[in-house]
Amino acid sequence: MKAIERFYQYLEYKGIKPTRFEKDNGLSNGYLATQLKRNGTLGENVLNKILDNCLELDPVWLLTGKGDMIICSPYEENSIVNFVNEPREPFLKSKPNVPLQKVPLYDIKILKSAEILFSDDNTESPISHITIPNLPKCDGAIYASSDSMYPLLKSGDIIIYKKITATIENIYWGEMYLITLINDDEDEFVMLRWIQKSDKAEDFVKLVSENKHRESKDLHISTIKGLALIKASIRINSMY
Repeated sequence: MKAIERFYQYLEYKGIKPTRFEKDNGLSNGYLATQLKRNGTLGENVLNKILDNCLELDPVWLLTGKGDMIICSPYEENSIVNFVNEPREPFLKSKPNVPLQKVPLYDIKILKSAEILFSDDNTESPISHITIPNLPKCDGAIYASSDSMYPLLKSGDIIIYKKITATIENIYWGEMYLITLINDDEDEFVMLRWIQKSDKAEDFVKLVSENKHRESKDLHISTIKGLALIKASIRINSMY
């Protein structure tokens, strides 16, 4: 079994479509399927993308087939199932080294439009940068400014996000997203919400707040002008 086949096994285990991984990581549509069909290799560039974004995937297993698919901590070793019935050899498991990235921090209050945060040609200057070890690939960060996700997030917390294309196929159901909407009067709304499947139709989504005092709302996917998956959050508990 080659590395490309093992990576497909990992994607199936995680419930991730290969085309979704390709879109999120700048790969051409059908690249993985072509490599699988040709019995080809992942290549250094693609391998680095995998290791940067799939931190729980054991690189030793991916490359050699030895050990377990998923990296587990010492506290999890007794509860994690051995996902691959291949010979195990003793070795030191460690997470792959992820280069430190400088994530731009924006002040949404001074932007001309929040929609520019989701644009590929964003020219807005950040007010600062954030660096966190082993952080998955991210595009930016902003301050939360509402209580819609309270108590999980509160106003003033920093949320770090990765942009995605606003289509039904790209949504991980049940995850938290940064969303921008523009109504018929050209009013812009920026919000944090869980996105769940809607009962109205396949091309609708349900926006759900963590704050129980906020009602859920079903919207057509076309009303979402910007969409980003929340990857991390930072809370400062004291300024002294």
